[in-house]
Amino acid sequence: MRHDQPDWTPPPADPEQPAQVRRILRLFRPYRGRLALVGLLVAASSLVSVASPFLLREVLDVAIPHGRTGLLSLLVLGMIAAAVVNGIFGVSQTLISTTVGQRVMHDLRTAVYDRLQRMPLAFFTRTRTGEVQSRIANDIGGMQATVTSTATSLVSNLTSVVATVVAMLALDWRLTVVSLLLLPVFVGISRRVGRERKKITSQRQKQMAAMAAMVTESLSVSGILLGRTMGRSDSLTRAFSQESERLVGLEVRANMAGRWRMSTIGVVMAAMPALVYWAAGIALQAGGPSISLGTLVAFVSLQQALFRPAISLLTTGVQMQTSLALFQRIFEYLDLPVDIAEPERPVRLEKVRGEVRFEDVTFSYEAQGSEAQGAGEPPRQALNGIDLEVPAGGSLAVVGPTGSGKSTLSYLVPRLYDVVGGRVLLDGVDVRHLDFDTLARAVGVVSQETYLFHASVADNLRFAKPDATDEEMVAAAKAAQIHEHIASLPDGYDTLVGERGYRFSGGEKQRLAIARTILRDPPVLILDEATSALDTRTEHAVQQAIDALSAGRTTITIAHRLSTVRDAHQIVVLDGGRVAERGTHEELLTYDGHYAALVRRDAHVAASV
Repeated sequence: MRHDQPDWTPPPADPEQPAQVRRILRLFRPYRGRLALVGLLVAASSLVSVASPFLLREVLDVAIPHGRTGLLSLLVLGMIAAAVVNGIFGVSQTLISTTVGQRVMHDLRTAVYDRLQRMPLAFFTRTRTGEVQSRIANDIGGMQATVTSTATSLVSNLTSVVATVVAMLALDWRLTVVSLLLLPVFVGISRRVGRERKKITSQRQKQMAAMAAMVTESLSVSGILLGRTMGRSDSLTRAFSQESERLVGLEVRANMAGRWRMSTIGVVMAAMPALVYWAAGIALQAGGPSISLGTLVAFVSLQQALFRPAISLLTTGVQMQTSLALFQRIFEYLDLPVDIAEPERPVRLEKVRGEVRFEDVTFSYEAQGSEAQGAGEPPRQALNGIDLEVPAGGSLAVVGPTGSGKSTLSYLVPRLYDVVGGRVLLDGVDVRHLDFDTLARAVGVVSQETYLFHASVADNLRFAKPDATDEEMVAAAKAAQIHEHIASLPDGYDTLVGERGYRFSGGEKQRLAIARTILRDPPVLILDEATSALDTRTEHAVQQAIDALSAGRTTITIAHRLSTVRDAHQIVVLDGGRVAERGTHEELLTYDGHYAALVRRDAHVAASV
């Protein structure tokens, strides 16, 4: 089982690197005041560092040769003071820059999470969970060094280089020219290395995302159950080993890319002091101007002070090129279009009666971008020309064969998807015009796939209403006929549910979900095959809880088992995305059409059991 690429292919990134760099710089804009302070500290630190070689020159050329002990003491104290001040400045700028960097990472993580929260359901049906997690954890985590220290390092080293070059020119311009001859070559080499590492980093992050997706799928509770019951544990381990082996190769390549070239630069820079001594000696032998010992030693000190930030600048350039690949992957998510957005002037309903209408509703999954479609092909309609009305407090049951569009119809009410044509109205207002808070308060969904968090029973229930009192929570559990079971647990409502609720049976999880919805108290209730996966006995208990939940609410029930919908005020049979029949249970039986055939099918299945 190999996953070289994610199921979802991101849009192409902005090919213009300068535009991407400007976008990265905009991330730091809210913290420009603190960054300005860092710049001042860096500039002050650079000036203090440059002063030390000049003090050293005075020690060697004046204080020691002339025996001026007082001057010597002052110069030495000045050098010590410069080191202390530099240390204080260094710690301060590190604290500020690290804080700013971490805030930028926080902003990025929050922005990506917020964008994903607003993505339509179709995005998550075609994107592997591990891919999403990898973007937030691995990609943003991989940028930590860049956003926390690179900016400060860049400013610090650049300031140091400029100040040091000026000081070197003041000491001896000829030696300065010799020292700087190879710097353009080194810059070119580092840029080339950076481009190589950027390419490898992009491949490495994709491989890490593939591994994260594999771990998420195969090491979840469901994945473990499937792997063991199918006898695939060993093959899954081998597949993971192969994915990990590919990551090993990419990690080695990423770390070794340009390593020899950068090492060569370091060797040449380390040899430069010897070349300066050699050049000074040759100039003296050739009858050129003599250079004092103090000037020569001070110059070499400045040269060393130059090479350290220069090498650091080259390394920083390589790191920034590498980080561009990570920023590119994050920007791909931030640039995802939000198909389901709140209108600029949303309608807010203080009290929702619960009337639901579908007016000439058409829907296509191709229009949501979830499936590939051939050129020139008309989109396949999941729903076509649906006209339905459910009065406030009424009940509608939607039945039909698999793939007829039942669940799709129910998803349009809470705007998990948006219609392609027509309108879905809540109390006469198009749901696309409502604010999200009104819609969330108005519509509750209980589906076959019950999701419970790895938290306590109380936390799972209060997810629907964070400020719910203990009394309200217990009342909801009693209405869902799950209170007695919770009370019998050793920790009661503080019992840990377990990953996806695997400490509870299917019926117990379903009743917990119903209790959660009762606590939410929505006027409109969507029941999407809420009992289809349960046995008959458990279904009866859950159905009683559903009856309590449905009382006084507008209810839309999606069902395979027709026994659960006989008492609905209106039953609609969908076939191929269209309304084939509608009426009450008795009326539809007299038609002897689709519904009657479904009833006979259920009776035959029940008899065979």
